[in-house]
Amino acid sequence: MIGLAGTGYLPLSSSRELERLMKRYYLLTRYHRFWGGPLRRPLAWVTSGAPVELLRALGIDTLYPENFGAIYGARRVGPQLCLAAEAQGYPADLCSYARANLGAILRPELAPLGGLPRPDLLVVANNICGTVLKWYETLARHFGAPLFIVDMPFVDAGDGLARDHTVAYVAEQLGRLATDLERLTGRRLRPDALRRRMEWSNDTVHLWQAIRELGKHRPAPLNVPDLFVQMAPIVVMRPTPQAAAYYRRLLDEAAGRVRQGVGAVEGERYRLLWDNIAIWYSLYRFFNLFSRRGAAFVVDTYTAGWAGAVAAGDPLESLARTYTQVFLNQSFEFRVREMVRLIREYEVDGFVMHSNRSCKPYSLIQEEMRRRVTAETGVPGLIIEADMVDSRAYGEEPVRNRVEAFLESLETRA
Repeated sequence: MIGLAGTGYLPLSSSRELERLMKRYYLLTRYHRFWGGPLRRPLAWVTSGAPVELLRALGIDTLYPENFGAIYGARRVGPQLCLAAEAQGYPADLCSYARANLGAILRPELAPLGGLPRPDLLVVANNICGTVLKWYETLARHFGAPLFIVDMPFVDAGDGLARDHTVAYVAEQLGRLATDLERLTGRRLRPDALRRRMEWSNDTVHLWQAIRELGKHRPAPLNVPDLFVQMAPIVVMRPTPQAAAYYRRLLDEAAGRVRQGVGAVEGERYRLLWDNIAIWYSLYRFFNLFSRRGAAFVVDTYTAGWAGAVAAGDPLESLARTYTQVFLNQSFEFRVREMVRLIREYEVDGFVMHSNRSCKPYSLIQEEMRRRVTAETGVPGLIIEADMVDSRAYGEEPVRNRVEAFLESLETRA
């Protein structure tokens, strides 16, 4: 990591292995059409909330446009790609993951990694937002590719559990999806292959859970920017042994820091919680405003979205229950309760909420959430206005002023 000297932030040696792992994934994905000859595996573009274990069990490789959106943000080409989409009539209020993806399709020469390979099919689940439905319909028209939609009803119960009729409804759709994919690919879904993919997913998820829970230690061995970077394999390679193997290495390194009393942030004074997607184009620059003052982000709500293990039982019902109950498909009451739980378990001193212009499901209820969480815990919260990919929505000076005022308020409470 470049440019971290003097910030009070300690980088991870595991990041070198992560870079190799992800480079291999991106190379295989980018040049997918050259692999396998006549037996080439189909390539599906999928949303982050899609039941990827089912696709992988059928021998279908997967690509996540949202993941590439994060890369575009981190490489600071988000505005150019968004402008390319806006020039074709897509509104500036549309999610910047969608705009950047469409811009990369329209102007691939602007996109890092040489753009994205053409999909053979598209699979969308609406458990993260409604925008993905129209986004993927647009992609299906552009590529002339078949589109498969999995409708996952919103979980409005405060306990966060999907009701049995909801699970049955989604499981029925997954059964039809499996049949349709078998017909499309000429492949058969083997129950043993699906169970193996689900087991690999659970291996990866359990390791990720253990890594995140190390943040309960003082000092915390990882800072939330670490988790944002390190989440890449669990997003794009979850049901694979390679992802689990990498997280065993990361867990060993982070646990070693705990044993040695080494924190990710030097001289940890304040423990914070982060809510929402990262500000990708200013990831370390933004979090350095906190780390250089001894403020460590020990937990977050976003990377927890990949910490849900596949439930036991019938495979399709298990996948239906698991993917219906993702964080963004949950009620206001559940999200408040979850933030309160994290604040208490991780002994948090304050929380920061990214009011993300792009992600309305995540952001629109944050002000009321801030009031409720503070009322229940006594812990203060700060709301920062920005965007995950489009840096035109980010005001560096106003953000810095608000962060400094927030940290000063924590000092007065100490």
